Amino acid sequence: MTTPLRLVIADDHEVVRAGYAGLLATQADFTVVGTAADGAEAVRVCRQLRPDLVLMDIRMPVMDGIEATARLAGTGIRVLVLTTFDLDEHVYDALGAGAAGFLLKDVTAERLFDAVRVVAAGEGLLAPTVTRRLIAEFARIRPGKRSSRPAVRLDALTPRETEVLRLIAEGLSNPEIAGRLHVSEETVKTHVSRILAKLGLRDRTQAVVAAYESGLVVPGAGA
Repeated sequence: MTTPLRLVIADDHEVVRAGYAGLLATQADFTVVGTAADGAEAVRVCRQLRPDLVLMDIRMPVMDGIEATARLAGTGIRVLVLTTFDLDEHVYDALGAGAAGFLLKDVTAERLFDAVRVVAAGEGLLAPTVTRRLIAEFARIRPGKRSSRPAVRLDALTPRETEVLRLIAEGLSNPEIAGRLHVSEETVKTHVSRILAKLGLRDRTQAVVAAYESGLVVPGAGA
């Protein structure tokens, strides 16, 4: 039997925390091990309980979700950001701080379950078109505000790896990239792994942010 995913819920509204906890508890492969009412508490709880994933609200007192996400970077704990608005100005910052993806708070139950599983498995949550549009939009309108990570150097990539990175940033999945480039899906997976390793990135979400920040992808194009 597979060990259930250990989850923490961080939101400053008690009813929201309870609602998500109750919803997630309906799934046999999830277990909610803790909750937090602000970002500072979320960091403490996560460091103590070592969950697989934390559902992180952005706007919280004491410490916001962006700072909490940054403080959890490098711990191996995945962060799935929750936001009320699809163009929340802080979502881009949260992704830059290390969040693996984001969801709107009015998401359906099934979408929430799927998102938790995808992010916990190590993939960035990039499927929704709104995610790509948001990253592109904030890369375009906020050129003076970038993530705290050092700028990536794409010259470390081969031409084919650069091409794969561009397609990742366009939101294509591995099978779609394989079809576009007429190669096997396994070959694409190898390219993706090498891209992440060479650029010091954790997942596809960070790769998308890096592609926009580096200028490889023109903001808004194809979004």
